[in-house]
Amino acid sequence: MLQPELDQEDVLRRITNRIRQSLELQEILNATVAEVRSLLGTDRVMVYRFNPSGGGQVIAESVNTNRLSSLNGLNFPADDIPEQARQLYLTERLRSIVDVSEGLIGLSPLEPSETENRSTPQPIHYRPVDACHVKYLRAMGVQSSMVLPIVHYDIQAQRSQKRLWGLLVSHHVTPRSISQRELQIVQSVVDQVSIAIAQSNLLSQTRQQHQIEATINRVSTLLHSLPTIQLQAALQETVSALSSWGGRLYIAPDRVNSRAECLIWGTQPTLEEGDSPTMLEEHPVFVQWVTRDRTVDTANGSSESTSTPVGCQPLIVNDLDQVSELASLAPAFDGTPIRGWLVIPLYYRSSFLGYLSIFRSQVVQEILWAGEFNTNEKQRSPRQSFEQWREVKRNQAQPWTNYDIELAIALGHHFAMAIEQYKLYAQVQALNSNLECQVAERTAKLQQSLEQGRALQRVTNQIRSTLDLKTTLQTIVREVRQLLNTDRVIIYRFTDDSHGQVIVESMTGEWLSLLDIDDPQQYFSKAQIQVYQRGNLGVIKDVTQARLTPDQQEFLKRCQVKAALIVPIGLENPQAHEIPVMLESLPCPRWEQPLWGFLIAQECKASRDWLPSEIKLLKKLADQAAVAIQQAELFTHTQAQAQQLASAFHHLKQTQAQLIQTEKMSSLGQLIAGVAHEINNPVNFIYGNLVYTSQYAQDLLNIIHSYQKYYPQPEPEILELLDLIDLDFLEGDLPKLLESMKMGSERIRKLVLSLRNFSRLDQAEKKLVDIHEGIESTLLILQYRLKGKPNHPGIQVIKNYGELPLVECYPSQLNQVFMNVLSNAIDALEDCDSDNQRITISTTVQSKTNENQYSPNNTTQIEIEKNQGSSPTHIIIQIADSGAGISPELQSQIFDPFFTTKPIGKGTGLGLSISYQIIVEKHGGIFKCSSQPGEGTGFWIEIPIRQSQSEGK
Repeated sequence: MLQPELDQEDVLRRITNRIRQSLELQEILNATVAEVRSLLGTDRVMVYRFNPSGGGQVIAESVNTNRLSSLNGLNFPADDIPEQARQLYLTERLRSIVDVSEGLIGLSPLEPSETENRSTPQPIHYRPVDACHVKYLRAMGVQSSMVLPIVHYDIQAQRSQKRLWGLLVSHHVTPRSISQRELQIVQSVVDQVSIAIAQSNLLSQTRQQHQIEATINRVSTLLHSLPTIQLQAALQETVSALSSWGGRLYIAPDRVNSRAECLIWGTQPTLEEGDSPTMLEEHPVFVQWVTRDRTVDTANGSSESTSTPVGCQPLIVNDLDQVSELASLAPAFDGTPIRGWLVIPLYYRSSFLGYLSIFRSQVVQEILWAGEFNTNEKQRSPRQSFEQWREVKRNQAQPWTNYDIELAIALGHHFAMAIEQYKLYAQVQALNSNLECQVAERTAKLQQSLEQGRALQRVTNQIRSTLDLKTTLQTIVREVRQLLNTDRVIIYRFTDDSHGQVIVESMTGEWLSLLDIDDPQQYFSKAQIQVYQRGNLGVIKDVTQARLTPDQQEFLKRCQVKAALIVPIGLENPQAHEIPVMLESLPCPRWEQPLWGFLIAQECKASRDWLPSEIKLLKKLADQAAVAIQQAELFTHTQAQAQQLASAFHHLKQTQAQLIQTEKMSSLGQLIAGVAHEINNPVNFIYGNLVYTSQYAQDLLNIIHSYQKYYPQPEPEILELLDLIDLDFLEGDLPKLLESMKMGSERIRKLVLSLRNFSRLDQAEKKLVDIHEGIESTLLILQYRLKGKPNHPGIQVIKNYGELPLVECYPSQLNQVFMNVLSNAIDALEDCDSDNQRITISTTVQSKTNENQYSPNNTTQIEIEKNQGSSPTHIIIQIADSGAGISPELQSQIFDPFFTTKPIGKGTGLGLSISYQIIVEKHGGIFKCSSQPGEGTGFWIEIPIRQSQSEGK
């Protein structure tokens, strides 16, 4: 039964209020179908929404599940509602009421014809319903149906446009009549729904715009707001914002950067190996595609906007399989799920900067249909069932929406600005880098020899640490590979006159091992072997360009060798001649050496231009390898002489360590002397001119006093100037200022003199020197370590100097001894927690060697047996600290090479060993240590005043 008219108005008002209470469309539609079904009392009320293809989907439903099955979420094909019916729904807003039992359909257009009165409600005209329509409703289980169109007006369009948005449908399982009043009430509800749809669209557009702005802000922060331009992170954020699988940022080359750059993220197309160019954006097909005239083309899966100038407009590909122009690039996308491609050309002030490419993958599309049917054929008869039927479509392209394109264009503008900034930043960095390179170039050259010397020392120490031939050779190839940073290093040994094999190998990466590969017979010709026997080197920058035989080319190719550096290993160590390419004919020495094998560095990734320093270093290491090989073989064949060889090897280590340490001290002395010389010149200039500056200042002041005496009443302007400069203060302060500058200059001159005294570059031979001067120079250099620190008290230096004559000695080497002993004393005190930290230095002379023991902390008096009337022959220097001392078991080892009590990395164990050799061997003196735990450590240094007196010791 119909509800009273007042109740119907109340229901309409309630529906309208519920619609107005929310801006979320789905909530509005759910409330609408529930209230309309409550109003009509029918079994089902649903909202059916059309899609662009003409079909549709039930998006909201209120249903009595006891009488009808739910259709919510199910899709219906376009054939269910013919195009003619859809047009009537749109143009005349036709409402239809079907009574299946009576076989009638009632039609009521909302828009009256020109002859009808628009102010009066239009009557419902009934006529026989189509048989197919009846079968369709009966199959659905419906006897009564009412359909009202939902028309949407696009209020933001330039011209008001309307489109058929959907339908409001009411179903009932038993016959039911619909009154004119009910139709009007439901129509009012539909009108309110149309308004709500328009408001919801505005809300969606606002939210979409907000999302675009938020995404732009995030990307803009990465591109513009951070200290560095985060292009990679911005690309990742862009790919994520567009719900895509991958992206590329191609930066075109310019005048500064001759090579293009390309940043990638996610899934990428890959050009076939060997293609040129290697970048997708430089491929001729891509270039032709992006530079052709643009017209809108959606039939083949691509579309381009024509609102921007040609070349600047985005290129939109919804389905790569449908774009014939890009067929040649299809292999690059094979094996990837990419189907969509969006390309944004990047321009900044009409300057082309590159491309922003976004890739979208194919998807699996699942559609729930109301009833099973053939989607590829037109429906010619009504379906008999509307049960849910699932259709799965694989490899479906995702079209780019207007939102995607708008967002991509906006982000493209920011990327263009960021790339321009990136290039400017790169130019500035390049300029800074060039300046830094120029500054560091000379430093690098000066350090290069020192670094190579250290590297050679490290390798030499390792290969000298064992006489086992296999271990020695394995150490050589491992260290050489690390030093040269190459792919493979091998040692090849001849087994007969022209044939051999690889005996040790070190390589990085997954390259072919050469340990089990034999070279072909006669691989090396006699002429080639003779060239190597004369000491020549083989430098192969590129195997394909080197003068090699076809068999050699094929063998090296099979071994994955692109470049090589070959150094012969002989049983002797002659001076070799380097040649630019392998086996090039050059004048050779007349002598020949027995050829044991080769030390070979190989590059497997690409060709390599071997540097002269690398060739020289490898030659030195090959010489060391030859020595090691010869020693190992001698050790193997002459075990009876093992002790003699071990002693010689130990002596070689000591000599080498001393040479390296001496070279380091010589380099330090040269550096100190150079610095002292460079400081001395300007200081002398300043110091020499300070006298004249003082005299000139005094003369100027005298002139001013004369003016004040004879012109006691100066002009007002002069009085104002005198008040401004405060002449009285200036007159009193200027001499003090000049005196301070003079004192500072004298201090610098003393410091320079101390540095020069310490370096003693002009005294490499024996000289008569003041020992106290050398000690003071050393203390001055170490002054910064003697001062107190926040977490450590200062170190007090107590000097008890006697009257010493000039001593004949090697000054620079003696200063090295002072430096080593004092440095060790400071190190010991820094590790000690005592507040009373001191170093005591005492000097005296004696007429004969005193062997009395002494305490390290009682050096103010030295017990010396003096011969009355005899001249002094030796000087004694005692240096003691108040540290923790050294245990007795360690005192016997402190002069051994490489022995140290300091932590790893802080000491080498060479300082005291070399100092011992300098005092005992070089100067014929005595160098000994005395220490008790807890009482500190003292060193006794005794050398003759004249070196002739030490001969024979």
